[in-house]
Amino acid sequence: MKDSRSRILTTHVGSLPRPDALLELNLRRLEGDADDAEVAGALRDAVAGVVRRQVECGIDVVNDGEFGKSTTGQSDYGPWLAYAWERLGGWEVQPDDAPSLMLRDAADFPTFYPTMWHEVGGARGSAAELIQTTVQTGPVTYTGHALVRRDLENLAAALDGAGAEEAFVTAVAPASFNRGQNRHYRSEKDFLFALADALHEEYAAITHAGFILQLDRPAQNPVLNVSADEVQREMELGIEIVNHALRGIPPERVRSHWCGGSGNRPHTQDIPLRAVVSTMLKMNVQAYGFEAANPRHEHEVEIWEDVKLPDGKIIVPGLISQSTNVVEHPELVAWRIRNFARLVGKENIIAGVDCGFSQDWDLIRVHESIQWAKLQALVEGAALASAQLWGRDSVTAEREHRLEVAR
Repeated sequence: MKDSRSRILTTHVGSLPRPDALLELNLRRLEGDADDAEVAGALRDAVAGVVRRQVECGIDVVNDGEFGKSTTGQSDYGPWLAYAWERLGGWEVQPDDAPSLMLRDAADFPTFYPTMWHEVGGARGSAAELIQTTVQTGPVTYTGHALVRRDLENLAAALDGAGAEEAFVTAVAPASFNRGQNRHYRSEKDFLFALADALHEEYAAITHAGFILQLDRPAQNPVLNVSADEVQREMELGIEIVNHALRGIPPERVRSHWCGGSGNRPHTQDIPLRAVVSTMLKMNVQAYGFEAANPRHEHEVEIWEDVKLPDGKIIVPGLISQSTNVVEHPELVAWRIRNFARLVGKENIIAGVDCGFSQDWDLIRVHESIQWAKLQALVEGAALASAQLWGRDSVTAEREHRLEVAR
């Protein structure tokens, strides 16, 4: 994994708004009315376009926008998680008799959610009407070899000659997938270890292809209405499961992303970073991503005054937020970077985003044009911080070297 040895590198969390044509094709596929070749071609072109756009914006560590991940009609979670049903076997659809999952702060703001869960980017289709419930009724198997190979080939082709520093691919962590729906294994822990064994195949494919693996919500149960003690137990179990899933994969090929969800909502019940940071650092990964830009988490930079980042590790703090249409000023981004650099060292920071810009099937968190303006502010802020931390001449020389390599 590249580090910020001579300047602050930039990246993001993963999901970016899909082009309208790709969204329409995904919906038609979900309804059984799409040609596989047409979808494959549109996906390939969309990935090439979004990689090119990231590089043009100045993002160093890019991805495919998660365009190859789509909902399957089996979950009200976004493609970041629901895509895995296409790649795992042993489950079946059953009647939806499970209680709805509630976010922790919904009880405090009961009138907020009915008015705020709406389509920010305009109607995309009727995917929500197709949602069903799945349960695990047999052994977990990995069946996604062709799909992950397609995603990796599309990203590799898009990167050819693009000039990106590095690329990452996201994957859901075992502890976040299909919790509470086990009907086959003797215990939830047995189920999670089986998921870890199956998902290990996807993780290994990503890293063997030369990409950085990003594990999403590596130790978090997506059911958030749990106590603080349960959160800690979930973290400990999640880390154990994640490390099992990563066996044999070099930590320097893996980064993680911890967040309280990407939505524009109160976040008053988000889990404090201080409550979980010591457990988080036990993951066998090189880089740790977390929220640091939104008003519920920005102050948490202070925890690094008394929490030592282990040698050789990197943090990827969110320095811009996906949950507001306000575009951060580059000087604010640079100030935030300097605050972290003072505590963990400038070489140990990659500038990131709090969460994904398009986490769900038909929702975008900010307008697409504003998303790119925010990423541009991230890039400009990182360049400004680099000039302040290293000296302007060295930063200029590094950028000229990169341009020469790209040519």
